[in-house]
Amino acid sequence: MTVLVACFGNVLRADDGVGVVVAERLATEPLPAGTRVLEVGIGGMSLVQELLVGDVDVLLIVDAVDVGRPAGSVVVQRPNVLDVSRLSAGERRDELADTHLATPARALMMALGLGVLPETTLIVGVQTCDTQEPRAGLSETTMRAVPTAVDEVRRLIAEHTGATPG
Repeated sequence: MTVLVACFGNVLRADDGVGVVVAERLATEPLPAGTRVLEVGIGGMSLVQELLVGDVDVLLIVDAVDVGRPAGSVVVQRPNVLDVSRLSAGERRDELADTHLATPARALMMALGLGVLPETTLIVGVQTCDTQEPRAGLSETTMRAVPTAVDEVRRLIAEHTGATPG
């Protein structure tokens, strides 16, 4: 069983960098065999490339979200991925023109279109309060949510691999 934890975020946009901080924390801890952590930043194409070359059974995305919850809440969601094969040629061209793929939604859309999106794909989202401020560093509220997000990632890895959560 292979698990890929892909952590998105822009460290120059305040709380938007939460995924990168979670990746840094996970990198300092032992993880079950077959688990890899990929710090994607704002380059979603690296996730698509990783999925193209590797056999991934479970994909966990970590990112800042805005789902109307109190700041610092950690949520797990199944992503709603746009299936570009159902679009007209013009619509596909418009959707796939951006190869930067800065957001998880765009990277997942590309992975689905290429047939490499794992059936088990989940988003571990941290409800943030400040993703537009051009500054480095997380708010105190979001920083306090990082251990919870790390624990949730570890729980999901254990749930899908049978490993004991650490």
